[in-house]
Amino acid sequence: MELEWSEIIRFLDNLFNRPLFTISGTEITFTTIVVFGAVILGTFWISRGVGRGIERAFRMRGVTDPGTVGVTKRLAHYLVMFIGLAIALQTMGLNLGALFAAGAFFAVAIGFAMQNVAQNFVSGVILLAERSIKNGDVLKVDGEVVRVKNLGLRMTVARTRDEEDLIIPNSILAQNIVLNYTLRDPLYRLRATVGVAYSSDLRAVIRALEQAGRTYEGRVADMEPAVLLDSFGDNSVNFELHVWIDDPWRERRARSALNLAIWEALKQAGITIAFPQLDVHLDEPVVRSLEGLRRAS
Repeated sequence: MELEWSEIIRFLDNLFNRPLFTISGTEITFTTIVVFGAVILGTFWISRGVGRGIERAFRMRGVTDPGTVGVTKRLAHYLVMFIGLAIALQTMGLNLGALFAAGAFFAVAIGFAMQNVAQNFVSGVILLAERSIKNGDVLKVDGEVVRVKNLGLRMTVARTRDEEDLIIPNSILAQNIVLNYTLRDPLYRLRATVGVAYSSDLRAVIRALEQAGRTYEGRVADMEPAVLLDSFGDNSVNFELHVWIDDPWRERRARSALNLAIWEALKQAGITIAFPQLDVHLDEPVVRSLEGLRRAS
């Protein structure tokens, strides 16, 4: 029996401690592989715990944006896994300094090849930290009004008013001038222009436009409309009506409804909306010639 136990112990020792292969002069055994796997598995569990802690921390701060929480958890996961992998490799007896030195050349080459990717990644981290752009924000990027659907680490997916998906590299959002209509509040000044005939009573025009602005149902109730005399054009006196709305995404529909309200208010007040006109004046000889032609016919 003692012989059998000694043989079992010798077999287990040979199984767990016999070198399987060598990496950078370090002998790898079954034991080191088991320890490596245990460290990686423990790192996964730690990463999940850190993720739950981040969710609770954001919830306590009142941050409920799923994009912000998700990206922060992803960054934390990458950081924890990198640390866990380094510990696991160090546990196996591998010299990380030598491995990093050996891979320095490849790292530099990959860095040059992925320069734009790294730039977009860093821009995504900056946007996440500053929270200047969030999911649901309405932006104006390169002349296009879009709503942010998903702020990712490398790129942002946005939706246009034509129901088209727009993929925007994060470096564009971080390095260019971007108009964020909903950064602090969703208030948006809606402008509508109209030209009236020069024969119109301008005071009556102002009263009619103010009435149109007050009766417009889409405006913010506690902010009064404003009427401005914009310019004296070739064929009309041009006015601007300003009202405030609380959703810049519906600006086009709101402008259409406001224009209809202006039309009805001016029509009710008997004010003519101007349109281009051309007056033709004929010289006296031309008039006599035309009159002679008329008589001859």
